[in-house]
Amino acid sequence: MADDPQRNFRSAYYEKVGFRGVEEKKSLEILLKDNPLDVEKLSTFSQRFPLPSMYRIHVWKVLLGILPPHSDSHALVSRYRLEQFDDVNGALTAMRFIHASTPATELYLRMYQLESRQLPRRSELRPPDDEDENFLAIGRAMEEIVDDPVDCYWLIRCFINQFKLKFGDSIPHLPKSLEHFLSQEDAALLAHLKTSGALRSLPYCLWFRRCFAGCLPESSLQRVWDKVISGSCKILVFVAVEILLSYKIMLMGMSDPDGVYNFLSNMPQENTDAIVTKAIDLWHKHCGTPMHSV
Repeated sequence: MADDPQRNFRSAYYEKVGFRGVEEKKSLEILLKDNPLDVEKLSTFSQRFPLPSMYRIHVWKVLLGILPPHSDSHALVSRYRLEQFDDVNGALTAMRFIHASTPATELYLRMYQLESRQLPRRSELRPPDDEDENFLAIGRAMEEIVDDPVDCYWLIRCFINQFKLKFGDSIPHLPKSLEHFLSQEDAALLAHLKTSGALRSLPYCLWFRRCFAGCLPESSLQRVWDKVISGSCKILVFVAVEILLSYKIMLMGMSDPDGVYNFLSNMPQENTDAIVTKAIDLWHKHCGTPMHSV
């Protein structure tokens, strides 16, 4: 869409008076009326703007392939998703892997294991390994965002599958990427983290494999996941960079790597919205803003 001076003026005015997103919400509503839905445009929108909460779950389901682009099929596909959920749940109950008091996140893990042919024998059940713990962390966070258990399971399942498929090869390189961008934003902080040995022991698993689940409160986390679900794992790097910048004074006074790790793994929750907003701005600054066409 060509630049519209009147639209740009309105957007600037809305943002100035505190109504940022009014125009964007209208643009998303136009996109959601398309049939079939244009997944690429929805993805670009999600990369560029925060998703309105009233549409977030629906857009996530489309971007993750839980719902197809053809809106006419949504009711039918949703019914199939429910039937599959009930079938797998029933099978696990019959095999006595789960019971009425099984926590929802454990249920989702066993369902995921069964569907991916990774369910262990009951006689060989073991404590959760690192990959299971990553699943459970993402599951607990998704449970706070999504009310419906069927939607919650499918979103966890498809989020994790897409993340592994799209970004599995990139995840090991994200710590180096963090080092690169932190050197551009604050070389002194990076030098201190290196000298103290803390750089090697930052909570990379929490940040880059759990996508900040268990680190950020869900109100902030879902804005990060908008970007991950729509196709960017690099946003995780900039959230990590912004966390380090936000707590620079405290981190510069710490020389024990374990202390740095523990602090960042249990960071204060009160300023996370501002941290995520700055991280998204930093991401756009270094990686550009995707072109948006409606």
